[in-house]
Amino acid sequence: MEPTVLRDDMVASLEHEMKGLVRSEHVGLALRTVPRHEFVPLEASDGAYSDRSFDHRGTRILSPSTVARLMEALDVREDDSVLVVGAGVGYTSAVLAEIVGEQNVHAVDITRTMVYEARQNLGSSGYGGVFVDCRDGADGLPEYAPFDRILVEAAAIEPPRTLVEQLTADGRLVIPLGGGIQRLTAVERASDGTPDIGREFGTVAFAPLLVDGEQSDTIERNRTTREDREFADRNAQARHGWEHEWIDWDGYS
Repeated sequence: MEPTVLRDDMVASLEHEMKGLVRSEHVGLALRTVPRHEFVPLEASDGAYSDRSFDHRGTRILSPSTVARLMEALDVREDDSVLVVGAGVGYTSAVLAEIVGEQNVHAVDITRTMVYEARQNLGSSGYGGVFVDCRDGADGLPEYAPFDRILVEAAAIEPPRTLVEQLTADGRLVIPLGGGIQRLTAVERASDGTPDIGREFGTVAFAPLLVDGEQSDTIERNRTTREDREFADRNAQARHGWEHEWIDWDGYS
């Protein structure tokens, strides 16, 4: 079956009242236009237009329904400047490029191999104008700030202050917040620059926002920066042999 027909069926399913995930005309049009099969591994290409996610190189290619939820929560408008934190394979950035234009989409990823793959996928599918760079996502992209919209495809306990500061005055940051239970949350920038938690868009399950040393393509992956901190804290509290009280062995028979 032709990819265009498969995309129509995919979006029709997401628009159906049983799901109702696609409510905006521009989101539906973008999902119908972007060739998702260009962004999934070859071995999974047969299921590119099914509503499922794929694990790939230590990251997850989001399902169409999850992407639809992100797009609706982000509420992008034509010509908005957008930052995507967690470029992955580039599919979400391509959908955004259909709505706001390639020149207005910027994406960062902490994993260098994913940056290369995202660039390749975006270029081969007609979205080579999207800017993709290797950065720590929590730092954002200050050179191109401020942004009207920032989308974080990773979970955090609280919104990264740096990202909030890179929003325009009426901008919106969409991020999964929480530990055990995550909620897709819209965050705005208060007048003093602090995060203003707004509307929630239901529960989600995303991997945590990584810090330097935790990316999947480095040798540090099996011993992450976060683990190193935890080990250091435990070791600082543990007693070593020379710290034990002196025992007067001569007093024992």
